[in-house]
Parts: sequence; structure tokens; C-alpha cells
Amino acid sequence: MLEFLIQLKDFISQPWPWWVAGMMIAFILFILLFFGKEFGISANFRVMCAAEGAGEYSDFFKFDWQSQGWNLMVVLGAMFGGYISAHYLSSADGNVAHISSETVESLKGLGLTYSEGEVPLVPEFYSWSSLFTLRGLIIIAGGGFLIGFGARYAGGCTSGHAISGLSALQISSLIAVIGFFIGGLLMTYLIFPFLFG
Repeated sequence: MLEFLIQLKDFISQPWPWWVAGMMIAFILFILLFFGKEFGISANFRVMCAAEGAGEYSDFFKFDWQSQGWNLMVVLGAMFGGYISAHYLSSADGNVAHISSETVESLKGLGLTYSEGEVPLVPEFYSWSSLFTLRGLIIIAGGGFLIGFGARYAGGCTSGHAISGLSALQISSLIAVIGFFIGGLLMTYLIFPFLFG
């Protein structure tokens, strides 16, 4: 039994082709559409606020939040799944995911440095000490605020619009996804090089 579990761990831990994730997402969305549900991560912030009684202060939070309990389970599954992957299913070199060498070199060209070690390659810029610099405050705190605000203003995040909304053929999701891509291109080719170049 132990040998089987080790083989199963090795099988799950290996790098998987991109299309496997695509098929799994399509399968989950088929199930959600079949049961009349819409998937989205950022909607859970509204659910959590409503569960804590925010409806007493704003009509935006007055809704049947208990009907969205299944979506909260998706978030918990993502959190625990990430923990299990990082601690028990990492590859032999200790990395959960590998970043392409071209991406690393491109980011190094912008002045980002990487610490070497067993942890996945993450720019040293993303640290507590970097948060207290002007660039860090703009990118980490400002970017986080804009992502949260944008997700609510657009009526959903990338998972809600690009995965669930597009599969339901919603025009508003198509417009939101086009906006996501335009914003990502502007950030990648204009704002990011300006801040780090």
C-alpha cells in the first residue's frame, strides 16, 4: 500500500501538459452549468462580508449568502490544495512550479533579482522589506487594491468572467476579458518597464 501511495504521489507530482488543466476546467464548468451555478473567486469576498453581517450597513451585502456556500468551499479547496501541493507534492528539486528561463532573464533585465534555493523562483521584490519602498507600495499595495476594486467594479474576476462567463456566452464577460488583456498588455509593456527600467 505504501509503495502504491509513493507511486501515486510521483504520478501526481510530475509536470502535466497544459491541456490536462483545460480538460479539467471544462469538466468542472460542465457540472456547474448543469446545476445552474456560476464560478468566481472574487464573489466570495461579498459572501464573507454578508456572512459577517455587512448587510446591516450596505444593501450590496443584503442577499442570501448561504446559497453561495458551495463557492466558499471552492476557495477553501484552492487554499488547502495549494498547501498540500507545496508541502507534499512538490517536485524533486523542491519547486512547485518552474518559471521559464526566458521569463527569468526578461525580469532580470528589468532589474529584478532572484534568490536561489529550494523555494520556487520568485523575485526578491515580493518581500516585506520591498513593501516599504515607493515601487513596492505602488506594485504590491496599489496593484492589490486595483485588482480588488476592478474585480468588484467589473462584476467578477478573471476566473468568473474568463472561465465561467465566457462558457455561458455572456457578452459582458467577453468585454471584461478584453479589458483584462488590454490592462495586462499595458502593464507588461508600458507600466512595468517604466517602474523597473
